[in-house]
Amino acid sequence: MHWIDWVLVTGYFAFILGFATWISMRARRKQAMDSASFFLSGRDAGWWVIGASLFAANIGSEHLVGLAGTGAASGVAVGQFEIAASLILLLLGWLFVPFYLRNGVFTMPEFLERRYSAGSRWYLSIISIIAYVLTKISVTIAAGGIVFEAIMGINFWAGAVAVVAITGIYTLLGGLRAVLYTDFIQIFVIIAGSLTVTLFGLDKAGGWSEVHATAGRSFFNMWTNPDFPWTGLVIGVPILGVWYWCTDQFIVQRVLSARNFHHARGGTVFGGFLKILPLFLFVIPGIIAHALAQKGMLELEDADAALPTMVAALLPVGFRGLVVAGLLAALTSSLASVFNSCSTLITFDIYKKLKPDATERSLVRVGRVATGFLILCGLAWIPLMKLVSGELYKYLQSVQAYISPPITAVFLVGLFSPRVNGRGALAALLTGFVLGTARLVLELNAGALGPGPLRSLVEMNFLHFAGVLFAFCSVVLVLVSLLTPAPDRERLRGLTLATGVEGEVREKASPLVIAASVLLLVTVLAIWVVFSSWGVG
Repeated sequence: MHWIDWVLVTGYFAFILGFATWISMRARRKQAMDSASFFLSGRDAGWWVIGASLFAANIGSEHLVGLAGTGAASGVAVGQFEIAASLILLLLGWLFVPFYLRNGVFTMPEFLERRYSAGSRWYLSIISIIAYVLTKISVTIAAGGIVFEAIMGINFWAGAVAVVAITGIYTLLGGLRAVLYTDFIQIFVIIAGSLTVTLFGLDKAGGWSEVHATAGRSFFNMWTNPDFPWTGLVIGVPILGVWYWCTDQFIVQRVLSARNFHHARGGTVFGGFLKILPLFLFVIPGIIAHALAQKGMLELEDADAALPTMVAALLPVGFRGLVVAGLLAALTSSLASVFNSCSTLITFDIYKKLKPDATERSLVRVGRVATGFLILCGLAWIPLMKLVSGELYKYLQSVQAYISPPITAVFLVGLFSPRVNGRGALAALLTGFVLGTARLVLELNAGALGPGPLRSLVEMNFLHFAGVLFAFCSVVLVLVSLLTPAPDRERLRGLTLATGVEGEVREKASPLVIAASVLLLVTVLAIWVVFSSWGVG
């Protein structure tokens, strides 16, 4: 990298750290740092901050590397996950948000306890914390080290430590408020960096029509990719999406910080519009890289190297620093979000559960200690990652797809049916965990399996498996609930659609939010038409 690129990258880090510190100090001058301020930004976040943070927290290494790599390998079909997320965010705002905000919960496991039982809360808390440490934290740290090493020439370990240290400092100091406002700034850096790669790539390839002609019509069809069959997209993607966007603490914590229902819903709609961008900022650049490689204008040894290869080969001095800053903005925002969400779970679902009389000051202190502990876990995990094979690590990531269907089932069915109870929920969660783990173990030993039902189970597309597991867990939830005593309907007041509090669930929606929601639906439909067999010409 040229010295100008270095100035841009170091300037970015200095600005983010300084901005986060200023936000934290400003908040402390206004009021004492209580638990609501540290973990939920004082519950006064506006829709623009919430939507931006939903987007920035979500953009991680799987987008920086995975989306562009899959786009280079097979085209736009992988963009379905991003487009579907726009619709799922509408579901978050219009169905789930009223229940979460009215009950004033800090965490998703806390809501699950109110709806079902303490056992359900413990299950979701432990599963979430373990998954965050082993997957989200570790993979983001590793991606940061790779960016430093591959593009900037800095040692992997030094880069990884730098990402953890800078992100950890401002998360520990300012809590969610610092995370939210830095996310708002960082989306501009992410978009600017990714857009720069797209424009330079298109110029090098000779324009959009040339890319389309070189890559081929099949690369621009979202519905005909064998890795992502349309049946799986229709059935499996919404199940995984509801878990991630509507029930996962990592995402929903941003909405819990809203100042009211209107800002919460507005934030989800704004986030929905932003989620359309990855198709054009990450997937399309991957296709451009593929087209350049086909024309002999770019050496692409591996599809996953599409984005960094384009950065190294196409961008002039100054622009490379901008793109690297964008990559690091995506990684730090994602890491900051998981630090804050995981520390919230540790504080409220473990510490406060064991010590219900804890003071506000002790809750904030534990939150900071938990954040520090997670930083140390992240650093300690870096050398251990070298001992984990790439294939096993891929399966560690995929386990989230196997544990999500039962969680989606208990949340969704629980909102619609007041008859399902805590015993049914725990049975469904444990059944789903056992079956999902079984699928994971079978995948790890797929080579030793002969023809038969087990082989068919392993070879089933993961999106189809998610649909089957969701249906099975829903049946378990309903059957066990019907065979055991019904919950007290009075206790469920405000926790299901049938036992909602009049006036709050049906609160009059803002006409602007309604119009924006309709526009988002129309936009998604238009994209589906354009990127289909009859829309791409």
